[in-house]
Amino acid sequence: MLKEISVLIQKELTLEWRQKFALNGILLYVVSAVFITYLSVGAKQGNISSPTWNALYWIIILFSAVNAVAKSFVQEHQGRQLYYYMIASPEAIILSKIIYNTGLTLLLALLGYGVFSVILGNPVHDQGLFLLNLILGAMGFSASLTMVSGIASKAGNNATLMAILSFPVIIPILLMAIRISKNAMDGLDWSVSADKLISLLAINAIVAAAAYILFPFLWRS
Repeated sequence: MLKEISVLIQKELTLEWRQKFALNGILLYVVSAVFITYLSVGAKQGNISSPTWNALYWIIILFSAVNAVAKSFVQEHQGRQLYYYMIASPEAIILSKIIYNTGLTLLLALLGYGVFSVILGNPVHDQGLFLLNLILGAMGFSASLTMVSGIASKAGNNATLMAILSFPVIIPILLMAIRISKNAMDGLDWSVSADKLISLLAINAIVAAAAYILFPFLWRS
């Protein structure tokens, strides 16, 4: 299975490189959203508070992740899916997509963090805790959105269905990530955020396990 996963991840990278316009569009979305925020919330006068910075950052990253992960199964036409069905196990397919989307979401999150820091300033005091939170948040967004994207693809790639199904899963991850980020901005000790980190890690594990168990039944349909 490890060989199948590595080959499938290489396939995802090759397709992304051939369709650079999609990735470039997402990167442009992140930079444009931050710049519009800079112009609209009075950040030029330096009066943006840390909670506002935190909330705006995670909202932009969430929508960037949705745009990036939504195409996981949309770009796979039926002929290609039938080919995958014959050469790879469904477990390898879903794990490869989750791993690839985690890397892509983390890249967008780091890019957004860099652009936010340059344009809006950087109020984060504990960089280590904030970056660990970014990794866990990217994993949670990717696992849940990848599974929901697979479900939506079986329903005719209905974007509305994906938004409805992903909402109950994404909100707990988003709220937990925002709380941990607030602690990192305030420079609080890691022990204050330990229970939230464990909860976020547990949510990620549950979502990934559910995707691993349920996706084969979805794939066979």
